[in-house]
Amino acid sequence: MKSNSLVPELSITDYQKTLPFYTDILGFKIEYQREEDGFAYLSLGESQIMIDQIGLTRTWMTGGLEYPLGRGINLQIEVPDVDKLLKRLYQNNISLFVELEEKWYRKDDVEVGNKQFLVQDPDGYLLRFFEDLGSRSLKK
Repeated sequence: MKSNSLVPELSITDYQKTLPFYTDILGFKIEYQREEDGFAYLSLGESQIMIDQIGLTRTWMTGGLEYPLGRGINLQIEVPDVDKLLKRLYQNNISLFVELEEKWYRKDDVEVGNKQFLVQDPDGYLLRFFEDLGSRSLKK
């Protein structure tokens, strides 16, 4: 596995709770981990993310760490089938932050489409999973 040039690292409060959320429910793969540090490097398709438990090793404190963590950011993650992922979330009684929607965004002189939803992880980080719907002519 080659690392992407930008890989977010999320400070988390409970490694034993967060890791199964990402792996068992969302379907991320553990590329490598240091359980003693509460750290894992995860991938899902071409997306990569790191999780690191607060207080076990270095913790980057740029402000308070109150729930929800990661305020002001959402991580967009492309998946081939959002419906399959939604099914796993519903089976685990996990509610969505934003329900499934089809959203079109202007990109220069065309629109690009996403079939997407948003969910929070156990620490409140906002994850936006999307399936690419392609592009279409700009509506006037």
